[in-house]
Amino acid sequence: MTESFKTADIDLIQRIIPHRYPFLLVDRVVDIDGDKTCTGIKNVSFNEPHFQGHFPGAPIMPGVTIVEAMAQTAAVMVGVENGLADKDFLVYFMSIESCKFRRKVVPGDVLKMHITTKRGGGKVWKFEGRAEVDGEVACQASFTAMMDLPKE
Repeated sequence: MTESFKTADIDLIQRIIPHRYPFLLVDRVVDIDGDKTCTGIKNVSFNEPHFQGHFPGAPIMPGVTIVEAMAQTAAVMVGVENGLADKDFLVYFMSIESCKFRRKVVPGDVLKMHITTKRGGGKVWKFEGRAEVDGEVACQASFTAMMDLPKE
């Protein structure tokens, strides 16, 4: 039996989640397996505004933006699986747990965010995320989000 994975390019991502520059933190979501797992891709660029102040002369992607990128990836996965493009879909953090940062993320890196749903359906979802650069863990966290699904 062959598996069929879905992909979300930047156009579909923008139709699912409301984030825009400078706070849209995922460029592509691949290997979407229903609402169970997926991988988000973020191409880290020196042109991003947080690098002007974090830290001048030694630009490092802020840890909170890595966690936000993982959450956006999870939201895209849920949106793709549930057909939420163009539906005014919003997602809110409820908790971030067991968050650990393992390496710096710097301009030129490709951040790959591996997301697994631990509990889903309805309004409250729980995810585990692992962000990697070149196969090396940069961040890992569990997070819970409230999905503000549109009323039909």
